[in-house]
Amino acid sequence: MSGVPPGQAPGKTPGTGSAAGSGVAEEQLRDVFDALATSVHGAPNRYPAALADWRRRERRRRIVVAILAAVIFALADIIGLWALGRADVNTHIIFNDRPGSSIEAPRSGIGPPP
Repeated sequence: MSGVPPGQAPGKTPGTGSAAGSGVAEEQLRDVFDALATSVHGAPNRYPAALADWRRRERRRRIVVAILAAVIFALADIIGLWALGRADVNTHIIFNDRPGSSIEAPRSGIGPPP
């Protein structure tokens, strides 16, 4: 239930056209907004305080991100060094050939020197 009588469109007053009804509504809204605007007063010198607060938050955010990146980097280094320290010395992962096990002789100019 909108409170509008049946057969009447919202914003229209009985016996008038839509232009007169909307003009009255606009005038009432303008008066209400003017009264609201005159009752609102901003605090003097609030902008510098708000700007300082924003800069402090931004500085804190950047410091937290830098510390977090340093901690992640340090953890990655520690985990990598731990994994390398636990590796078996006798296991050759990259170079698994043994000296003297080569079957064919190197071609001229290719391979290790004799």
